[in-house]
Amino acid sequence: VAAEIEARTEKPFRMASNPEFLKEGAAINDFNKPDRVVLGVEDEGTGRRLHELYEPFVRQGNPIYVMDIASAEMVKYAANAMLATKISFINEIAGLCEAYGADIDEVRLGMCSDRRIGNQFLFPGLGYGGSCFPKDVLACISMGEDTQRQTHLLRAVHDVNQRQRDAFFRKIDEHFGAEASGQTERGLDGRRIAVWGLAFKPGTDDVREAPSLTIIERLLDRGATVTAFDPVAREASARMLDRPIEYAENMMDCLDGADALVICTDWDEFRHPDLDAVRQRMRQPVIFDGRNLYRSTTMTEYGFTYYSVGREAVAPQVGIRGLAG
Repeated sequence: VAAEIEARTEKPFRMASNPEFLKEGAAINDFNKPDRVVLGVEDEGTGRRLHELYEPFVRQGNPIYVMDIASAEMVKYAANAMLATKISFINEIAGLCEAYGADIDEVRLGMCSDRRIGNQFLFPGLGYGGSCFPKDVLACISMGEDTQRQTHLLRAVHDVNQRQRDAFFRKIDEHFGAEASGQTERGLDGRRIAVWGLAFKPGTDDVREAPSLTIIERLLDRGATVTAFDPVAREASARMLDRPIEYAENMMDCLDGADALVICTDWDEFRHPDLDAVRQRMRQPVIFDGRNLYRSTTMTEYGFTYYSVGREAVAPQVGIRGLAG
């Protein structure tokens, strides 16, 4: 960059790197109230000027770190790679919980009570998406390859994240495959699947690397039809997907005649639906919850076959609420 600038001007200049740590959906608040500011500079004078520029934003006492440019840039990569690692870690533990009959919610509660571990970014689900974590993890892997310093841990983080989508889709595939055994129906072929949530996380319309798109593509590959609802990501999804799906105007209309509901994004409006109405709208009361929004006992009570992440699947029980008549 410096060489390119020098080729375009004779005026003196100084280089600096100021990595941002802005979350999608909360960028303005994160800028106005940063938990830290990182400044990479070539000389003390540039560091002082940038420090003065940011002082009004850290009046609450949060730190401003001034360092060399290479270190400042690495802070950004390291921070995102660490958060991605936490997500892949809890998802790998969730897989072990499913294999051994443990409950990831209980495991997480006990583990995260250790103050050395904390509880941030340790929620099981469909894995990370968006533009930052995938890009920065892969960038670290590439940097390692370029310098013959293999990043085995981060390669595993990426692989676990990609496999998480496979593991979740396998639950859908196996459920309908088992149901179709010995019948004329063929697994997911011809099934109508409702999808709640398209954005990679709530609070944004960003669908880049969103797990929802991977799952929808695989449903379509199996011959299913998909009806989806997202509060804000419909247009972004339509641009990204090159295959036709239906988009519902609201979350309840999305369920009409569905053989299953797949939850891909933990929007607040999905957390407390009228479960009686949900079941009545669906052709089959089957939910695949990729964000662990509901208690398994509640889903049994309301008559759902319910799959989640890191917990045993549950089925309706005799005499449950709302099923008489």
